[in-house]
Amino acid sequence: MKVENSFRRGVLDSIPIALAYLAVSFAFGIAGSAKGVPVWAVTLISATCLTSAGQFAGLISITAGGSLIELILSQVIINLRYSIMSIAIGQKLVSKTKLWNRFLMAFGVTDEIFAMACGRKGEIGPKYFYGLMSISWCAWTLGTFLGATASGLLPQIVMNALGIAIYGMLIAIIIPPAKHNNKIVAVILISVCFSLVFSYVKLFSFISSGFSIILCTLIAAGAGAVMFPVKEEDE
Repeated sequence: MKVENSFRRGVLDSIPIALAYLAVSFAFGIAGSAKGVPVWAVTLISATCLTSAGQFAGLISITAGGSLIELILSQVIINLRYSIMSIAIGQKLVSKTKLWNRFLMAFGVTDEIFAMACGRKGEIGPKYFYGLMSISWCAWTLGTFLGATASGLLPQIVMNALGIAIYGMLIAIIIPPAKHNNKIVAVILISVCFSLVFSYVKLFSFISSGFSIILCTLIAAGAGAVMFPVKEEDE
């Protein structure tokens, strides 16, 4: 079986991912700066926490004065999928890959890197994955720094437009599969309905924005699991 273990090949494969990350992280840098987070702090967040949805949720929780428990819970729930992705990538790695290598590579697992790595035919080696994650990480961190730095130079109308880029990215993620699967549409609508309830019903006004994200995620995922259970196939 062919093994792809070229750092250069990993770098080349990561270029499209890196270009997309520059745009999205630029928006995160602007959002962080607009909320009063220092440039060095918002850049450090991107350098140590490679997750767009998790970072935006964390930014909301931090700037809204949320508790540490709220912040931790939101990050665990939002980023739990990466543990499953890491296990799947672990099955693609050559068997001789050492444990410390696996731990380091787990830091760079994102939706796009996961898709690229698992889309490769045959097994992959550590060098290829490091090439894949290193350029993507650099682009994500650099984009955040540029966004946070440029926020004071750009007109307010441009900042407002770039500030909603993350929502466009999230919509781009959920719409394509939803077009072909009514079950996904149902789960999305459940989440939207409960989000509106937590936002506009005074009875739930005591629930912070961070915890509302956690609750909507749990309720929608739980409802989807009950309503649309995945049937095990017979061997």
